[in-house]
Amino acid sequence: MQTLRQQMDTGTMSRYQWGTVALCVLMQIVDGFDILIVAYTATSLTNEWNLSGGELGLLLSAGLFGMAAGTLFISPYADKFGRRPLVLACLVISSLGMVFSAMADGPLMLGILRVITGLGMGGVIVSGNVIASEFASARWRGLAVSLNTTGYALGAVVGGIVAIWLQAQFSWRGVFLFGAGITVVAFFVLLVRMPESVDFLYLSKSPRALERVNALAGKMGKAEVTELTSPAAAPAPAKTESSIVRLFARNHRRSTIIVCCGFFLNMFGYYFVQSWTPRLLVSAGLTESQGNIGGTLLNLGGMAGSVFIGLLVARLPLKVVLTSFLTISGALLCVYASAPSSLLVAFIVAVLIGLFVNGCMAGLFTLVTGVYEPGVRATAVGLGITVGRIGAIVAPIVVGTLVDLNWTTSALYLLMSVAFFAAAVAVSRIKRKTAPTTDPVQDLVRN
Repeated sequence: MQTLRQQMDTGTMSRYQWGTVALCVLMQIVDGFDILIVAYTATSLTNEWNLSGGELGLLLSAGLFGMAAGTLFISPYADKFGRRPLVLACLVISSLGMVFSAMADGPLMLGILRVITGLGMGGVIVSGNVIASEFASARWRGLAVSLNTTGYALGAVVGGIVAIWLQAQFSWRGVFLFGAGITVVAFFVLLVRMPESVDFLYLSKSPRALERVNALAGKMGKAEVTELTSPAAAPAPAKTESSIVRLFARNHRRSTIIVCCGFFLNMFGYYFVQSWTPRLLVSAGLTESQGNIGGTLLNLGGMAGSVFIGLLVARLPLKVVLTSFLTISGALLCVYASAPSSLLVAFIVAVLIGLFVNGCMAGLFTLVTGVYEPGVRATAVGLGITVGRIGAIVAPIVVGTLVDLNWTTSALYLLMSVAFFAAAVAVSRIKRKTAPTTDPVQDLVRN
């Protein structure tokens, strides 16, 4: 008799499964707004508190530091207590952080509150990707995870538009209150509708686990099961062994190192593109408005790229698709090194860079959710994102230093292309197993 996990992997996606994926996208929309909220309000904050460039930079980074800590230290509890309770707890933390941020009376208080808010959002990011992966069928898992990245880009684009109006009407504090409001709305929507992961229920062996699994089976139109014994289940680890330690055990060490390298290099290049493209286009001779248009086109292309890679992964091996996207991203940055002299070429290549670079991000999330078994999956995603955030923090510092050393725009794009080429080499080193595993989630990556 097939387990519910096996039925979900081999069967068609039900409306309930797609609905759960949509809830995960909602989480990412909230995250996309939150992560850029200080960027949206930077001018107002600077004017009110007379901030220096260094002080503003610390405020911009505070949320990222909080997210990095959240993904590393909070997300592993999703493997211990469940995906659903962690998401709800993290949304409470984030909404409270947003509310008190709107009342901040100085940059120090706001910075501390941004770290606290980031802690909550770090846990939400990880759990959202894991839940989307675990509720999708094997064929559509790549698309389900990729749609989360689309949600992030949508939250960033729409959030910027909303922030302009809110600041005009209510000052920067209104933007933070709006962020708190949408976070609270997301909390109640998820409280009512978000189910617990089937994979976690199989591992938990709680007294009501079988009842809850069969309740989910009915909602998804699958056959009920009589027991929770899963042929895909890994042997129970020693209780004294942490999830982080298990990621570096012999059977996972190679994959963990590759995943960390991939996330670091990709997010290093990704945040260079996102953070510096508008300014570098202006430095290369375009007007400020043209530079901002170039930055907007990156995000619009990114929304399409996340869906594009998800559709490709449904038909082609993930490793092949992701390696190709990383290689093409590096090549496009080389093209862009000479593109700013032509406005039309610069805009066309900006869309393509956004498409492929964001596609790489979505592909990496799919990769990490497929490499590990359910017992350490959330921890693995958290570790990958944390290492990636380090790359995101380092990239602007490196580029800023090189700009001060009078590096040209072309030289910077050529240098950053190396990050994507190196990530492609790292991902290509993921080994295919000689025989299929018993977990179709992991076979998605291996084949």
